[in-house]
Amino acid sequence: MQDFNPINKHADSIAVRAGQHRGPEREHAEALYLTSSFVFETAEQAADAFGGDSVDENIYSRFTNPTVKIFQERLAALEGGEACIATASGMSAVQTLCLSTLKAGDHLLAAKGMFGSTTNLFLKFLPRWGISVDLVALSDVDAWRAAVRPETKLLFVETPTNPLMETADIRALATVAHDAGALLAVDNCFCTPVLQRPLALGADVIVHSATKYLDGQGRCVGGALVGSKALMDGEVMGYLRTCGPTMSAFNAWVFLKGLETLPLRMRAHCESALSLAQWLQTRTEVTAVHYPGLDTHPQHALAMLQQSAGGGMVSLELKGGKAAAWELIDRVQMLSRTGNLGDAKTTITHPASTTHARISAEQRAEAGITDGLVRISVGLEDVRDIQADLAQALGDQNSI
Repeated sequence: MQDFNPINKHADSIAVRAGQHRGPEREHAEALYLTSSFVFETAEQAADAFGGDSVDENIYSRFTNPTVKIFQERLAALEGGEACIATASGMSAVQTLCLSTLKAGDHLLAAKGMFGSTTNLFLKFLPRWGISVDLVALSDVDAWRAAVRPETKLLFVETPTNPLMETADIRALATVAHDAGALLAVDNCFCTPVLQRPLALGADVIVHSATKYLDGQGRCVGGALVGSKALMDGEVMGYLRTCGPTMSAFNAWVFLKGLETLPLRMRAHCESALSLAQWLQTRTEVTAVHYPGLDTHPQHALAMLQQSAGGGMVSLELKGGKAAAWELIDRVQMLSRTGNLGDAKTTITHPASTTHARISAEQRAEAGITDGLVRISVGLEDVRDIQADLAQALGDQNSI
């Protein structure tokens, strides 16, 4: 039976078709393989499978499962990468990348102002394994270049960042990394391959929390790494096979259903987020709006070179600090008060006391994460209803 060839196909088609290899049952939808292990015809075949380095042989679902493989092939095709390794969560993807490419004595350079758990992993846990870490201002390419050491092996960025939507110059940082003999990893969670293709801009590895937009409905937790076949099928696969930060087959199947609608959803998220960001700029209670699609964004021109749209995430600064931020969040009637993002449902959170609460106050201040900052993941509801809910939460009586 003929398989789908993603070469020269558009993202909408790849998101629906790539990676599926139909079996003898001629299934139309992707099959869900809920099995921990796979059987062999002979002892010799089993010995060859277990003793070899092939990632194509089904052996044990900790590191080889047909449903997970479909997800990996589809995401790799969407990102323009050679191979993908799926993991149990976005944070396990970050950990897998670090512990498969770094060793004691190596140095990691990362951006300031990233997701709190990523920062915490880098600063609290990696040094325990003898890996040194420095944080650099995301948009200051000269600072990145000056911070490189002979032992620097990995540069890691989010772009746009969580939660201030800062944008990194991927091409410039790829040059810095490669001049130093290091890898550049880009967390592409906020943009997804629909809006941004970091590998085409020179990055070596893409990191995803599949929990977010790739799923799109807040159902499952998962992560992924995309890059060259040599890296993914080599050290990264070796770490996954031994240490087991594994994506479940069921979660992979759910993510496949999410990928089918990813291009459609991202276009809708972006349209509503831009409209909401423009409206928030008119509110006197709001002192700043952080959204790459606004021409007031400090890296707007760069973002529009790298991204096809501004994304679905908006952050705003409120007068009155924490009290005003908490009051806004407490008063919303439709928006969901949760730290998750990339959902069909619009979510709202206070980063300083939730997603970034476990980093120090000094680190938050240095990253610009103030007590008055509120982050909104703009969902798929009618943007007029999202706006009306925020308006009444800000005190507009006629919007109730």
